[in-house]
Amino acid sequence: MRINFNMPTRTDFSVRLVEWRDSSAVLAHIRTVVFVGEQQVPPELEMDGRDGECVHVLAETAAGKAVGTGRLMPDGRIGRMAVLRDWRGAGVGGAMLRALMEEAKRRGTGEVYLHSQSHARDFYLRHGFVAEGGEYEEAGIPHIAMRASL
Repeated sequence: MRINFNMPTRTDFSVRLVEWRDSSAVLAHIRTVVFVGEQQVPPELEMDGRDGECVHVLAETAAGKAVGTGRLMPDGRIGRMAVLRDWRGAGVGGAMLRALMEEAKRRGTGEVYLHSQSHARDFYLRHGFVAEGGEYEEAGIPHIAMRASL
């Protein structure tokens, strides 16, 4: 028998839609930890001033700890997908992505698109996205454009 201490299970989190005005502190915190802290994205690039026009998802543990976020822009672009390190590989990113895609479909959007960090390409492929064009740099990180029909 193998026991993992301090490792999350795949079922002890939930994902819900939230508004920036109500949840900005916790959403910004997660993004700052992941993008600014871990990936060295300049804060002025990370906080682009467009969050108020987006719908956001928030992933939380059963105890209410925020562990992930992402956003859907009015034009169907999904972005700012961030999961805290201890929760990666636990299904949080996939659950958040599905929630954003479902919300886009509910709003009548026929397709969604995103700028995937190149290392996450396979994650998005598994969720129905297709790559478009070649690799490019955004905020000093290799990216690839991807799109999915809803």
